[in-house]
Amino acid sequence: MKILWQSFVDQKTNSPYLNRLGEYLNKSTSSEVKVDVIGLTPPARDFGRLQELRCGISAIRNAIDAESKGYDAFVLGHFQDPLLYEMRTSVDIPVIGLGESTLLRASQLGKRLALISLDDAFEVIHREQIARYGLSDKLLSITALNMKVEDFASAFDGDQDAYQKILSSFRVIATEQVQNGADVIIPAGNLFGLLTANEVDFRVSHAPVMPCTAIALESAESAVKPHANVGVASSREPRFKKAGKESIEDFLNMLNGAK
Repeated sequence: MKILWQSFVDQKTNSPYLNRLGEYLNKSTSSEVKVDVIGLTPPARDFGRLQELRCGISAIRNAIDAESKGYDAFVLGHFQDPLLYEMRTSVDIPVIGLGESTLLRASQLGKRLALISLDDAFEVIHREQIARYGLSDKLLSITALNMKVEDFASAFDGDQDAYQKILSSFRVIATEQVQNGADVIIPAGNLFGLLTANEVDFRVSHAPVMPCTAIALESAESAVKPHANVGVASSREPRFKKAGKESIEDFLNMLNGAK
């Protein structure tokens, strides 16, 4: 089984993160599963809708390419899941959204969900995302660490002081949300999710902190076998109707600069 994991960071500037991600994913899978990790250049370096759109478009191209190369599943490893539905119309292999899989699993563990995002700029996007998945009635709050991607670099390089500083900032925000009634805490981003992936029984008071990296990986693995064995796949009418060959060719030609 081969899985391709799409990250939205750059291989050169964020190599400690991508290296750790690849090591963690392959260490956490069963022996017959191989996970390859790819980034984006330029990466998601600005917070907003246009950046999400650009990166989502690139991810669709990579999903199409992954299917042609024989991958069994594609993971959109960016919590906001940009163009996730469009991606599912573009390929037949399972497409797993980091945000979708984490949010749906969290909804099974509690009734009042608190998201802690990377930046306040994502609040509206997260609210729309949660509404799309039918979970608005479970959302208690969306707050943010208000950190940049590069703020995690030292921690991923092994600086324990930097790690503890980030963890402390997260706990302060999460504690406030638990006091306000949250019973599940969701780190809305894989930077924090991967950084804390080795924390065991990670909780803030009674509230579990969702391990988004592990959940997305498990979701991808569990989607492949029923897809391969009995053909379980996305509905093709009407939400995820498969794009025609001409539509896919036009999309790829647009990205390649054809006129």
